[in-house]
Amino acid sequence: DLKKVPGNIPPDIVKLDLSSNKIRQLRTKEFEDVSELKILNLNSNGITYIDPAAFSGLNNLEELDLSNNSLQNFEYGVLEDLYFLKILWLRENPWRCDYNIHYLFYWLKHHYNVHYNGLECKMPEEYKGWSVGKYVRSYYEECPKDKLPIYPETFDLDKEDEEWERHKEQTVQTVKKHGVIVTVIG
Repeated sequence: DLKKVPGNIPPDIVKLDLSSNKIRQLRTKEFEDVSELKILNLNSNGITYIDPAAFSGLNNLEELDLSNNSLQNFEYGVLEDLYFLKILWLRENPWRCDYNIHYLFYWLKHHYNVHYNGLECKMPEEYKGWSVGKYVRSYYEECPKDKLPIYPETFDLDKEDEEWERHKEQTVQTVKKHGVIVTVIG
């Protein structure tokens, strides 16, 4: 029936099982004194919020179980100190598929050596059952064409070159009038 992470954890512990308690939040630097920890089980606690610095100092953590909680997303920075993480359990959380889920998705995408499971949209209703990856990809597909960033393969090069030449001529004229040297890079 723990409501918070105990403060008297031995500093040399390598496996910590805090599953099936009543820990609703993970505060800043909850685990900073247990830097040798390799396995952390926080399954079935009802966790709704993890402070971005909660896992600060867990540089050796290899496995983290956050399954069966009440997590909807992670704030930016939550996973940043977990350099050696190999397994991340995420199943049975009510993941909310909105813009706030992007940090978790992109962190996992860029840390391809981390094996994870259970990243499925539970809310809102129109995305329920979707994988978070499918949701993130659809987010960009639904953008109006005039709002999408311009990439070289999507615009008419001839038209763009003509516009650049006109812009360059105007810049040169401005430089001559005011005696200012302008260097345009890019």
